[in-house]
This record gives sequence, structure tokens and C-alpha cells, in this order.
Amino acid sequence: MSEDNSYNPSKILSWAEEDRPREKLLLKGKAALSNAELIAILIGSGTVKLSAVDVAKGILNAVNNNISELARQGMKDLMKNKGIGEAKAITILAALELGRRRTDHIPNKRRIIDGSQAVYDEMRQHLQDKSHEEFWIIMLNRANEVMKSVAVSVGGISGTVCDPKMVFKHALENMASSIVLVHNHPSGQLKASEADVNLTQQLKECGILLDLPVLDHVIFTDKGFLSFVDENIF
Repeated sequence: MSEDNSYNPSKILSWAEEDRPREKLLLKGKAALSNAELIAILIGSGTVKLSAVDVAKGILNAVNNNISELARQGMKDLMKNKGIGEAKAITILAALELGRRRTDHIPNKRRIIDGSQAVYDEMRQHLQDKSHEEFWIIMLNRANEVMKSVAVSVGGISGTVCDPKMVFKHALENMASSIVLVHNHPSGQLKASEADVNLTQQLKECGILLDLPVLDHVIFTDKGFLSFVDENIF
């Protein structure tokens, strides 16, 4: 007598309908799904021995169930997980990038920079979850409304080089009335280096000469920020 293998716990289709991620989303809504179940929907299928949910749990276990840490993963990191090839890794990266770009402000409405917290909120969409340093400027009009934010330089894990000529080239081309400097520390360290202070002073002096004031320099991390103005080191 042959063994009946019709029920296989590694196959999602063998589960009760309300336990399948897609069906569960339809029946109970997206908020009812666990992180693993949401990732399982993204990757679509598992392996011969693992369901898509099992594969997703493996991905989360590799980052200690920390979604922010998952967002820092690259293609090669994701592909180290069982059941994840290039196509599935790309799908996960794309979904995480969409989540990173999500912002709460009203589209096409000018945002006013009225302090360091507003700078931090503005830059979340650009610098959240970055594993390398980037140097940005926020260009403002006379009403302190955001005209445009632009990356001036991109570096490595421990630093990036900023060319003052590029900073003011962007600001002058966009007819900005003032600018705010922002760079991130992937390490999470909220401390200004001597090089940070010297560069800020140099850019501040250039801004005075060009009648294009530098209003602040903010160091961005995923968990908080440091404002040169707030700390009286500007």
C-alpha cells in the first residue's frame, strides 16, 4: 500500500485556508499578518522542504527579527538564506525600498523647515537605513520652504568627502535663499568630528560671502539626530 503524501506541512496549499498568507490577508486584512507572512507573500514559494513562510522566518531570524536591520541587507546578504535566489532577493529589496520612501507629508505640498526636527523628518525618506555615509543639502526659499534636497556626495561606511564648490553650485543653480547641511552616520554615533566642525565652518563662511546662509548642519542616524545649532557648535 503506497503512503499518502497529499498533506505536506511544507506546502502552503495544504494548510487551512485561513492560515495561508494570501487568503489570511483577504479574510482578516493586512494588519493580521505577521512579518514572516508578509515576506512569504513577496517571495511566493519556498523549497521542497520549506514553505514560503518557513523561508521568510529564516530571513527574519538572520537579522534577529529586526525589520530595520533587514532593510540594511544587500542582495548577497539575502541570498545567503535558504530558498532565496536573485529574483526573490530583488523582490524583497524593492519592497523594502518602497517602504523606505514612504513619507507622511502631503505630496506636492511645500514643507517648512522651522527647526532641527523638521530637518530630520524631511531627510528620513533619503537617509533611513543607509549603510554608507552620504552628504546632502536641503535648499530653501525665503519662506524656509523646501525647494529641493540633493545628495552632494556618497562615501563608504566611515565617511564621505564633501566638495564645497558642489554644495553652492546646486544651491545657486536652484536659486535657493538658504541651505541646511545633512549627513548620516550609519554607525548611529551622534557626535560631530573635528572634520565635521571644520567643514561646517568653511561652508558657513562661504555662504556669508555668497549671501546664501547655511542655517544648520544635522547629523542623521536611524534612531536620532544631532543639530549643530541645538548643540551650540555651529
